[in-house]
Amino acid sequence: MIAVNMLEAKTSLSRLVAAIEDGQESEILIARNGRPVARLVPIQASPPQRRIGIAAGKFVVPDDIDQSNAEIARLFSGKDSA
Repeated sequence: MIAVNMLEAKTSLSRLVAAIEDGQESEILIARNGRPVARLVPIQASPPQRRIGIAAGKFVVPDDIDQSNAEIARLFSGKDSA
């Protein structure tokens, strides 16, 4: 963690942000008159919001996928006559 004064932060913001992005620094304190007033930290990656279609193109669905639906429903209902 490094600390920089406000003037340095203003003149080298791009460099400071790059240091955070590249992982060179995990936190940068920004001080005014020698007192820390702000902290520059990386944003935590949030999980993607869209989950529908995540497996698109990963496998092929056979044409007869629904062929056994009635039998499966019967087995789940507990009405197995066997």
